[in-house]
Amino acid sequence: MTARLNPYLGFRNQARDALNFYQSVFGGELQLMTFGENGMQGDEADKIMHGQLETAKGFTLMASDTPQTMDVASNSNITVSLSGDEEALLTGYWHGLAKGGQISEPLVKAPWGDTFGMLTDQFGTRWMVNITGQH
Repeated sequence: MTARLNPYLGFRNQARDALNFYQSVFGGELQLMTFGENGMQGDEADKIMHGQLETAKGFTLMASDTPQTMDVASNSNITVSLSGDEEALLTGYWHGLAKGGQISEPLVKAPWGDTFGMLTDQFGTRWMVNITGQH
């Protein structure tokens, strides 16, 4: 048996674009299921009911579009964190996620000795990247 904790991102109409963007950054296999594939008809049938990105590094990122009949949280206290000691890989993720986004803390050496940065990507998802320093 296993248990996993995965980020599940909610969008109004951008889940497909966001997941394709995340796949371009992280690689991996993307699976998309629309509301229409599950019987919904009308304007939202082509929206994403469930999307899941599985990467070779073991990351799982999920997302969906929120139907018009439901509220989308406009303010969240969630930030997705990437960390580890693979400097080139994590720096590449940083630069990929930063495209079209807004950097709030540049990726630089932090007081605790690691390289750290924070940004909000072009889809409004907040990210932190921490690259373990040589202690």
